[in-house]
Amino acid sequence: MKKVFLIVLVALTTGAFAQSTTKEDLEVIQGIYGKSKKELAAAYMAIPDAQASAFWKVYDEFEVERKALGKVKVAIIEDYASNYANLTNESADKIAKAALKNNMDYEKLFGKFYDKYKKAVGALTAAKMIQFENYMQTAVQSEIQDSIPFIGEMEAIKK
Repeated sequence: MKKVFLIVLVALTTGAFAQSTTKEDLEVIQGIYGKSKKELAAAYMAIPDAQASAFWKVYDEFEVERKALGKVKVAIIEDYASNYANLTNESADKIAKAALKNNMDYEKLFGKFYDKYKKAVGALTAAKMIQFENYMQTAVQSEIQDSIPFIGEMEAIKK
């Protein structure tokens, strides 16, 4: 039922669809877990007081760059939503390449910040943080994917 509602929604108002399926990552996380991402990170990471200042400095830097990539992801989803009904080979190619690049940019970001976390708080804590970030990204991606119709899905429902 949720998918049918979202499909009808995209057919009627692509702008509203894009906005409803691309909530800020932090809103998605809060909706799933009932806490902010930073609260979840603090609870999971349990950073000792001696490392807290260095850790949270890197975390805040990471969040600035992650949010910028999130805005790009939103733009890609909005592009998909506005072109969904009339996708061509060219528009599908453009959207797919943009999504693939965005995914690679997230991986590069994780690699860049693994090194920063490692320098600030050690490899074990850095690896734990990247594991946490991957988990959060997967949760957000899953929520987004559940809200976006597959190519051709609306046409299949009409039949």
